[in-house]
Parts: sequence; structure tokens; C-alpha cells
Amino acid sequence: MATTQCADMNSSRRKPSPSTSTRSRARWAAFGLFLALALFAVAACGTALAADTNSSTHAVAAVNAPAPTASPTAAESPSAKPTTAPQPLAPANPGADPVSLLGFLFTPIFQGLFLLLVGLYALTGNILVAIILMTIMIRLVTVKLSARQILSQKRMQILGPELRELTKELNRRYKGDRMAIQKATQEFYKERGVSPTAGCLPSLLQMGLLFPMYWVIRDGLTNFDPSAMFRVFGVNLIPSITCPAHLLANGKPDMSLSCINTVIFGINIGQPQVLFNLNLVVFTLGVSALALMAGFLQFVQSRMLMPPAAEGDTQAGTQRTMMVIFPFFSVIYGGFLPAGLFVYWITTSVFSIVQQFLIVGWGSMFPLFGWNPGFARNHTPRFPVSMPQPTNSGKSLAASRHQPEERWASAASTVRPNTHKRTSRRGRRR
Repeated sequence: MATTQCADMNSSRRKPSPSTSTRSRARWAAFGLFLALALFAVAACGTALAADTNSSTHAVAAVNAPAPTASPTAAESPSAKPTTAPQPLAPANPGADPVSLLGFLFTPIFQGLFLLLVGLYALTGNILVAIILMTIMIRLVTVKLSARQILSQKRMQILGPELRELTKELNRRYKGDRMAIQKATQEFYKERGVSPTAGCLPSLLQMGLLFPMYWVIRDGLTNFDPSAMFRVFGVNLIPSITCPAHLLANGKPDMSLSCINTVIFGINIGQPQVLFNLNLVVFTLGVSALALMAGFLQFVQSRMLMPPAAEGDTQAGTQRTMMVIFPFFSVIYGGFLPAGLFVYWITTSVFSIVQQFLIVGWGSMFPLFGWNPGFARNHTPRFPVSMPQPTNSGKSLAASRHQPEERWASAASTVRPNTHKRTSRRGRRR
């Protein structure tokens, strides 16, 4: 969805052939977003891999048992497959390979989110409540950024009709001079006090937090001994939780059970929650109730900020379609993403819906399939969006364009009046 929101800025920079230029810019925006998300994924993955690699010595101390000696027959057999025992979770150390280095660089993000989550768990005793509280705290910290995103999107929608007329006028005036069109458009944005890029950073930030949260929930909460992550500069920040918490009869830790209780209402927060598997032609889709709820809430969130349909504007139609389809992609992830990540996703969607309702009201939510309820008609939001006062009005190239009324007046002034009152050519002397 970040790609859809950030693609608005390119609508005013298209060449005289808008369809080709728009598709090209959309592909480049999607490619840039893919690279950014891939970087976060590699970094988060590297954090977990490096942590597992560099914690083998801690595993020996935790288990307090010598490494088993394999028989020569088993060691020399080419069919023997080595088994890797679960390792305690520990901060990553820098290494020569890029994965270890990225894991070391992103360890503070992983460890900070993990400490916040475990600290809330220690206070509440419920991992579900801890995830919800952590999500609310993160959204409260970034509430100003998300508010700027909502204002930017709404203001761009208000300027949409005027911006389309401006684009037509600039294309007519400059005859395909792309630099002049871009300069005049930027002056128009500056004059009206609107930044088309204001909605990109919050979207990328929200998408970027999904990957560290994924590794925190999947690897941090399900580890049998994450006590090394509780210490910062040698100080144990969460002394109330003792890991490993589960011991066998011989006093050794039970590596199959997590130190933190992740089972709530019979659902393991650290594992995927699947109601049933749906066999499709290409793959098997694991249907999750949490994923369905997350998809529905994201649909409501997207539809509230959906741009109005404009006749002849293919980009607005494409954007509306993408904002409807993208939210339901999360339903596909329900079969392999941990349930705790969908709890985070649902909470942040509810927070966004409430924030959008206070700023834009119901927006473009209704009419929905022909249903237009009475409570949504003429609804005034609590903090309505207002356009800023124009600066340097009339001095920019964009402001000097001819309005439709001015064009009619200019055309009328060039017509020579008929002073002879002659209505036809009949009877004219030769």
C-alpha cells in the first residue's frame, strides 16, 4: 500500500503520453519499495542467523553437558545428517560475512523491540496484552508522522481536479518539455503548501517494522533461553523473568518449551494459527481467522482514504483498484506467519482507522455496494482537513495558467463584432 500512496507524487510529472509514463513510474516505485523491504528482511534474517551462529558457546554452558561423541561409523557415513539443537538467543557479533555484519547493525532494533515486549509481558503476565500495548506505544510515538501522511493524502485529493487541469495546461504550453513541466508543478505544490512526498516515510516505516516484529515474535518469544537479550552493557533489565523456565527431571533445560508463555486461549502466538487448509491448484492456502480480520481492517483503512473516481483519469482508477486488492494479500500470509504478528497488524489497523476517522471522517468508505447509511451522510470529522494559505500567490508559472473562464473571455475578445447586422448573404449586391 505504500507504493500506492507514494505514487501520487508522479501523477503531475507525466509526459504527453500519460499511460506509458505512469506505468513506468509505478514500476520504479514498486521496485524501490521492494529493495527497501528486502533490505529489512535480510537485516532481520541476519540478526537471527548471526545470533544462532555466535551463541554455540552459551548453549554448552546452558545445557551443562559435554557434546555427544558420534561413533566413527555415523561420522563417516555420507548419509548421516547432522542435527542442530536449539540454541539460546544472544546478540549478534560482527563477522566477516555480510549477513553477520547486517545482523550486528540491526541488533539494537531487534533487541529494543524485544526488551519492550518482554518488559510489558513481565508487567501484565499476558503476551497478547503485551503485544497490543507495545503496538499502541509505537503508534503513539509515530502519531504525528501518520497524521502528516493522512493530511498529505487528503490534500492531494482536494487538489486533484486542479492538478489535472494544470497538467493539461502545462503540456499544451511547454509541448513536452519535461523539465519545465516538473518545475512548474513543484512551484504549484510549494505555492499551495502541499508536499506530495509527505505520505511516503510513514508508510515505509510501518512496513519496515513488520520484519523486526516478525523475528521478535517468531524467534524471540519461542526461544527456550533468551536471557542474554535481557542484558544491556552487562545490566539485566528484566530480572523478574528467569530463563530457562522449564527444566527436565535431570535438571537440564527443556529446549522444546519457550521461556515465555505464548499460548493464549489455546493459540500459540509464536506459531501460525490455521483453521483449515484450502487446497488450491498452485499451492495450499492456510486459512487463519486473524489473517481474515487483518485483511478486512486493512480494507476499511484503505477505503477511507481512497481517492474519488474521476472520469478519464486512468491512474486514479488503478490506484483505487490497488487499494482494494492489496489489503487481502495478508490472507495469503496467514498460513505461515506467526499469529502474534497478525495481532500487531490488527492493532495498528484499528489505531489507523480511529485516527483517520478523526481527521477525514468516513472518507470514501460509503457508499459500499450501494449501501449509504444515514450516519455517514454529511458527517463532519473532529479535526477536518483544511488547505494551507497559498504563498507567493500569482507569481509562479503554475499560477499564471489560464483558467477555463479566462480562456472563454480571451476567445470572445478576439472575435470581431458584426456591426452590419447582416444575418444572411441573400440579397447581397454584386
